[in-house]
Amino acid sequence: MRRLRVAALLLACAAGAAAQEAGEPAPPRVDARRLDYGLQPRQIAPGTWVLEGAVEDFSRANGCNIINTAFIATGEGVVVINTGPSRLYGEQQRRAIARVTDEPVRQVLNLNLHPDYFLGNQAWDDVPTQALAGSIAGMRAEGAAYEDNLYRLCGDWMRATRASPARQALQPQTLRLGRHRLELRRLHGHTPDDLVLLDHHTGVLFAGGLVFARRVPTTPHADMAAWLASLDTLAQWQAQGLFQTVVPSHGPVHAGLLGIEQTRDWLLWLRQLMQDGAERGMDLGELMQQPVPARFAHWGAQPAELRRSLAQWYPGHEQRALGRPK
Repeated sequence: MRRLRVAALLLACAAGAAAQEAGEPAPPRVDARRLDYGLQPRQIAPGTWVLEGAVEDFSRANGCNIINTAFIATGEGVVVINTGPSRLYGEQQRRAIARVTDEPVRQVLNLNLHPDYFLGNQAWDDVPTQALAGSIAGMRAEGAAYEDNLYRLCGDWMRATRASPARQALQPQTLRLGRHRLELRRLHGHTPDDLVLLDHHTGVLFAGGLVFARRVPTTPHADMAAWLASLDTLAQWQAQGLFQTVVPSHGPVHAGLLGIEQTRDWLLWLRQLMQDGAERGMDLGELMQQPVPARFAHWGAQPAELRRSLAQWYPGHEQRALGRPK
């Protein structure tokens, strides 16, 4: 029992340090003329930094940098979490990390199959790049399409970028590096294979695409029921005291349940919107004209992500309302 109390006290102290260091977001200072992402490492916990992306949709103005990447200097090497949307991002990420720590990078983690999680891997070809097996399969299957789409959206930011899927498949496991006990767990719902990283030393959860904050969730590979179940799992972990600080892949770093609750709220509202629309016989165009609740109206990537999700999912709701198989 005494050991449990001591462990809880240590975690609380680390969490307090994380809360003190988290501070205000440090958005990138993008210089499109120079193709400079302006990455600003911000320390959010002991040995832990985040490189925050724009809380927006992909655009040339933001360099298509809408993701939070991160790194942990463990004392026994650096763990990099996600590598951004382009080779150029990966190169600038690498330089930004070197400005902060002289520890060697020992591994790179790609938390899922989406392009801004791994298209920067080219800059890390001398370091093990790792992901869940299902994510690697998705990267290989969709990499060429990702390249085409982001070249169209982002232009010169994508120069010389080629999809470089993670080279090593990970199993869920616990890594002990210095004082950091890094637990890698597999969930799913946002994609078929969602890797999350839980740092028990600092109480920081790297939630990947399962959690969005103040930004409309993306859904191209999503299973809504599984996603909601994974959010419940994350909420249980928080109730158990396993983490205090959340690094979502999109949106501000935050404490507690903010992003989990916002993501759940959005998914439940979206599901109800589609069910009600189908039962009323509305077509997709009519549904897209429905007002968005005020609590969502100013989120990043609104209304583009909503429209994409409706185009993806609403035809299935229409078919079910008509009593036809999807």
